[in-house]
Amino acid sequence: MKKTIKLALVATMFLGVSSAFATNGDVMIGQAAKARAMGGVGIATSFGSESGLANPALINSVENKEVTGAVTFFMPQVDFASNAAANAGGTDVDVSSADSEADFSVIPEIAFAHRIDKNFVYGISMTGVAGMGTDYFDNTVGGADDNGAFEMKTELQIMKIAIPLSYEKSGFAFGLAPILQYGSLQMSHKTLSGFLDNGASTDIGYGVELGMVYNFKNINFNGLTAGLVYKSKIKMEYDNTLSASIGAFGLSNAITSGDKLDQPAEFGVGLSYNIDGHTVAFDYRNISWASATGYSDFGWEDQNVFALGYEYATSAWALRAGYNYAKNPVSEQDGTTYKGAIQNFFNLSGFPGIVESHITFGGGYVVNNALTVDAAFIYAPEVSVSYNTTAFTESLNASAPDSTAEVSHSQIGFTVAASYKF
Repeated sequence: MKKTIKLALVATMFLGVSSAFATNGDVMIGQAAKARAMGGVGIATSFGSESGLANPALINSVENKEVTGAVTFFMPQVDFASNAAANAGGTDVDVSSADSEADFSVIPEIAFAHRIDKNFVYGISMTGVAGMGTDYFDNTVGGADDNGAFEMKTELQIMKIAIPLSYEKSGFAFGLAPILQYGSLQMSHKTLSGFLDNGASTDIGYGVELGMVYNFKNINFNGLTAGLVYKSKIKMEYDNTLSASIGAFGLSNAITSGDKLDQPAEFGVGLSYNIDGHTVAFDYRNISWASATGYSDFGWEDQNVFALGYEYATSAWALRAGYNYAKNPVSEQDGTTYKGAIQNFFNLSGFPGIVESHITFGGGYVVNNALTVDAAFIYAPEVSVSYNTTAFTESLNASAPDSTAEVSHSQIGFTVAASYKF
């Protein structure tokens, strides 16, 4: 038990205090700089020690020992407005939107891989892989600066520690990575009768990632690689968070998942082709939000993720570009019912994982035989949605007009990394 507590504390220090926005729902696209610059590909494209959490089989490209450190600076822009509370008096009132103050995050990563012999490579990866948060605390309900968010403030942080293992034989590489996941969730907001803030709740979950790649050079098709990856669902429970919030709005009997918020399973396939320094890669992933307790209860749908990446590399430098697309998984619920209206309100005010397209580019520079530095830039264009919250307003005043919750969300991210071979 003491070791578990110490590990949780170390994980907390590693994550830091800022909330991590992500790109596919609440999941970061790719790990470290090389993958992110290429649209988040990594199922069939090896990036050395950085591949431990993308496809553990692909750490087989490490020749001896390699360590990579990276940090991502994420700058989301989220704007929210809801006229549910303002219209409770029965008068149609316009409400001004306001920006979330959770607009800057620092996300660290570190990965190591070591080749034991010609067939076997092992490693360790510690990475902030997912998260989400908003902060409208300074927008006072009923005041002149009210954006109708009920002073919503949320902060979800997730970090994975993995021990990837890769075994290669006859053109195949098989990967296995036991996963320890540390998560933290905090929610605070106004309620119908006061203010709710139970502080942050943490949990540790366990899972596994499986990967396989095949290099077609063994059948005289040099440069082509295919890959598969599976990431198991990880069960998480954040005591006295979600249950307290939905209970404060009278939904304890309608949403029975309580404080469970599982990280969903993922399955993916990828292809990569390299010729004369040019690499083109394509990944398809499915994120099973609809089967993840917590997300499924709030109407999140499975997400198909498509990533396309390109790299041109010389012995001294590399240029990379990519594109990533996944449809918004946060589906609108029936806002003419009270449950649906509250689901819409909480999704958009607290967990607006709605961005869809991501444009990426970057590059790398080989300092010497041991050291390489890389950088990536990510831009997610603004997406805006408006969901019905009429029944929420009617619960406050039977004669109130229709109401909506509206959110817009865009992102800018910058990742820098350094890899050292020894």
